[in-house]
Amino acid sequence: MFRLWVKLIDDNHLLKDTVICDSTSDTRTHKVMNAIEKACYELDLSKPIWLETTVRDFQRHSKCRFTKDAFIEQVPFDYMEIQVIEEEY
Repeated sequence: MFRLWVKLIDDNHLLKDTVICDSTSDTRTHKVMNAIEKACYELDLSKPIWLETTVRDFQRHSKCRFTKDAFIEQVPFDYMEIQVIEEEY
């Protein structure tokens, strides 16, 4: 089971969060991308842009933040944080 926790943070307060579960046999990258797409649909957001620093942070820590600059449209929060909370190989 793969689970990704997506949080919307504004002024150091949690506004919304969701956990996306994936039990398919896809690669880790596909699971992450699919989970982000599902979470953005659920939270009514556009998909964020992956910058090099975001990719590096996620590869190192299985956690990263997408600031307002990563979204094409204006968003009502400071950043969106994603974190892998369960991963089985």
